[in-house]
Amino acid sequence: MITPKPPARFRRQLNLATRHQLTASGVPDGTVTSRTRPGGPWQRLLPRVYLLQTGPPDHRQRALAAVLYAAEPAADPLSGATAALTGGAALALLGIRDAPWTPADVLVRAPRKPAATAEVRPVPTTRWPRTITVAGIPSTRPVRAAADFASRATDPDRVRAILAHVVQSGWCHPHDLYAELRTARLLRRPAIRAAAAELVAGVRSPAEARARDALTATDLPTPLWNARLYTPDGAFLASPDAYWPDEGVALEIDSAEYHYTRDAWQATLRRRLRLEAHGILVVSATPSMIRDTPDEVTRALRALLTLTSTRPTPPRAVARGHQQLELPLRC
Repeated sequence: MITPKPPARFRRQLNLATRHQLTASGVPDGTVTSRTRPGGPWQRLLPRVYLLQTGPPDHRQRALAAVLYAAEPAADPLSGATAALTGGAALALLGIRDAPWTPADVLVRAPRKPAATAEVRPVPTTRWPRTITVAGIPSTRPVRAAADFASRATDPDRVRAILAHVVQSGWCHPHDLYAELRTARLLRRPAIRAAAAELVAGVRSPAEARARDALTATDLPTPLWNARLYTPDGAFLASPDAYWPDEGVALEIDSAEYHYTRDAWQATLRRRLRLEAHGILVVSATPSMIRDTPDEVTRALRALLTLTSTRPTPPRAVARGHQQLELPLRC
């Protein structure tokens, strides 16, 4: 038996359909029931949501199925008008590492509140956002998805890491994320407030955040984080993780996961040579050093920062375009 090809509307929905859509298209309830029996050509993924194929669903189909489940039955689920993916599932769709796929948080317009399932967590809201389409799935913008993720996460380290990855990947500006967290009244939570403070200070990774914690506990000067350095003639030089402009000292946190290839390792060495050729002293450390032996890193930085007071040649680099919000942040 050859299974008929799904109508174009359902192909646009990644071979997914709701029971309401199927019956509105003239498919009898009995046909839906028979085709979704074990061994049948269709599969029931969620209550009233069906996959019109025999193969297993991929992550996009599972994400869209969550939106179809939560959307108003008579609405176009692809419009993003009544349901939109948000939180960890929306961030995972963007490629954010370690963002959780399930349960999928789906915004719905309050006071509607569809029943939650093991795979879908409907989130009623009166603050409906502007939505976008990511890989064919209605989603909130990354800045709202990040805030919605933070509102439900319980692990402070995971909050810190995910928010840093969202900003580092370029999906939103740290000032915009700060504003969204403040609007959602999430800065009242210590872990979220700390993560926001790190991001607006320029920190872009969990390792940098740990380094900032270690430095804050010392009397060392406060560095610029991820400042862009230029040569006197305006050529881009590098963007070290931390930089002390008055002393010409940089901290570079180099993770082994990015240095698996010879080319990647040589690129790191060339960047260090460029910095040193322009009079900048560099301390290199790995994330594990920052985590396990932060005192050794701060001692090395202290030694170089002290050396610069008697250095005859000042650094030949200029930090540009680096803006930070004043701390402490207002909640």
